[in-house]
Amino acid sequence: MKKHYAVVLGLFLTTGLFAQDTAKTKSLDEIIITGQYKPQSLKKSVYQVKVINQEHIKLSAATNVQQVLNTQLGFRFSSDNTLGTTDVQLMGMSGRNVKILLDGVPMIDRGDTRESLNQVDVNTIERIEIVEGPMSVSYGSDALAGVINIITKKHIKNNLSATAKLQEETAGSEYHPFNYKGVHMQNVGINYKKNNWAFTVGGTHNDHYGFGGDTYGRDKDWKPKEQWLGNAKIAFSKGAFNAYYRLDGLDEDIKSRGAINFNNYKAIDQQYITKKLAHQIQGGYSFNNKVQLATVLGYTNYQRQTKTTLHDFEKGTDQLTSGPGEQDVAKFNNFVFRNTLQYQISNKISLQPGIDINREEASGERIQGNPVIADYAFFVSAEIKPTDKINIRPGFRFIKNSVYDAPPVIPSINTKFILSSHLDVRVAYAYGFRSPALRELYFDFVDANHNIVGNPNLKAEYSNSFNGSLNWISTPKNNIHHSASLTGFFNDFNNQIDFAQSVGNTNEYTYFNVNKAKTIGGTLENKVVWKNLDAGIGFSYIGYSRKLYDDKDYIKLDNKDFLWSPEINTAVSYAIKKIKTKLSLFYKYTGEKPQYVTGKNAASQSVLYIAKTAAYHLADFTAYTVLNRFISVNAGIKNIFDVNTVNSTAVSSGSIHNGTGALSVSYGRSYFLGLNFQWNKK
Repeated sequence: MKKHYAVVLGLFLTTGLFAQDTAKTKSLDEIIITGQYKPQSLKKSVYQVKVINQEHIKLSAATNVQQVLNTQLGFRFSSDNTLGTTDVQLMGMSGRNVKILLDGVPMIDRGDTRESLNQVDVNTIERIEIVEGPMSVSYGSDALAGVINIITKKHIKNNLSATAKLQEETAGSEYHPFNYKGVHMQNVGINYKKNNWAFTVGGTHNDHYGFGGDTYGRDKDWKPKEQWLGNAKIAFSKGAFNAYYRLDGLDEDIKSRGAINFNNYKAIDQQYITKKLAHQIQGGYSFNNKVQLATVLGYTNYQRQTKTTLHDFEKGTDQLTSGPGEQDVAKFNNFVFRNTLQYQISNKISLQPGIDINREEASGERIQGNPVIADYAFFVSAEIKPTDKINIRPGFRFIKNSVYDAPPVIPSINTKFILSSHLDVRVAYAYGFRSPALRELYFDFVDANHNIVGNPNLKAEYSNSFNGSLNWISTPKNNIHHSASLTGFFNDFNNQIDFAQSVGNTNEYTYFNVNKAKTIGGTLENKVVWKNLDAGIGFSYIGYSRKLYDDKDYIKLDNKDFLWSPEINTAVSYAIKKIKTKLSLFYKYTGEKPQYVTGKNAASQSVLYIAKTAAYHLADFTAYTVLNRFISVNAGIKNIFDVNTVNSTAVSSGSIHNGTGALSVSYGRSYFLGLNFQWNKK
């Protein structure tokens, strides 16, 4: 295996040697906003930021954000087919350590998984900005692994425009036109801008009829999921002032129809109904070219209902059941206020102070009481440029948490050094802090497939993290543009929160603080643009180490060895200009993943053992063609290697979810065809 990695590394280095001296590629000129004082090019940022642009999203023909990120390095997804939800991992860390933002406003999740990632309308996305590594100084709790900031489209031209999209896709070999089987997506949007005012309204209907199941169309491997997504926005700008109000709505229905009991011709059916309204107001004012003020105000109302019925096939009736957790409504409300001031003291020094308030409350039958957690923070950072080749950004965050004693100060320092016109290096240290979420403290999740209880005795997490990157670009020669980046990171966590079996109850899982957890790894990426060809290849190698919770009921184990897992990805796009067509191939190899899992030994003591999830390959091929100024078509194949599940000893050996020894990856190879319409009136 090590020989294989050496070959891959050699290919990277060879690519760099044969690519001539290169230049600034288009991707490095992209404007980013995450963690920045003001919008600026990717190349100038003191942070190492990864950008997935609108062109990539369009060519991928994705119907959700997961499909956009699936072939990106460092991202892994795990699906709970019982609930129809999916969680994300970033650089070896779970979704609870990833901050997900929509235009800079935190998104809310009911449970431990980051299901909100797939509750965003992919048709509204302009780009996705990803910052790997702690961003706690700027964005507070949950930003230990990094930040995923989903940036929505902005309408900047004075005109009226309308868009419509229809995409039909098979679910494996299952399909019926427009309904019954397969995956169906419809989208419409209207944009209007005149002078200082801009208006946007749009909606998307995603209808996935599930996959697999018995001969009666029940007990499906992938649960049917229907989503209605709506958005509206009104914006005003004049001179130095700009502001907008945006509303995003979600109505989601996941159906889990149980197998028929032929002894009484009855079946248990469940519905998971989610309704969400997310409001945000953002504004900015520029006093002059040195002082700017920015304000963000957000409020999200989230409700998830579990409805369980006993269906009688002989009578054709449905009766509500009364088992634990079978009838439940959980409600979460989140309020966010953020205010920042950007002050350019001189050409060499800029300052950004700010305040950040986050308040979350919850209620429901499975939630203990009506808990509230409030977080009040003041943060300040500076960008110091002693020369035009050095940028130093120290930062501090001061927190008052209503439940926990937060650290007196959270520091970070990011640096960037320009070594030449082609080469720069970034080095950073950050202290991360994460307070337990309401769901981890007070939410009891008990049904036929889950038995997870909250733990009000959890401690706050904290981490020390180091990361660095080396970026190289070339000057254009013979129509060749080439860029390469090498990154590395090390994270040391204390009190990291994770699942484990409850002491004295092997059938119950709860949250515990892991004494120690460490991640270490790096990535190597190359990109080449030559005439009509755009190609990139990447490699990552990530290790994870864990030590059990230090409690009298646990055995102390000091696991010094890291468990390693590789990834390789590539994206190739070729433009055939004569027929206005782009052909794209997206590929990712996800290597075998060993992981520490808690279990019981013969003496009923909790121990760690190593479980493994098998490696697999994912690949998509797409074609995008412009027919005329109004209509374009996309078609292709997703999951070419027809991967459904992968073997995992973690599932078969014990898990918070009842399982069979296989982890779900996809519903198999699928074929899609999409029709896009766009009309503009000046």
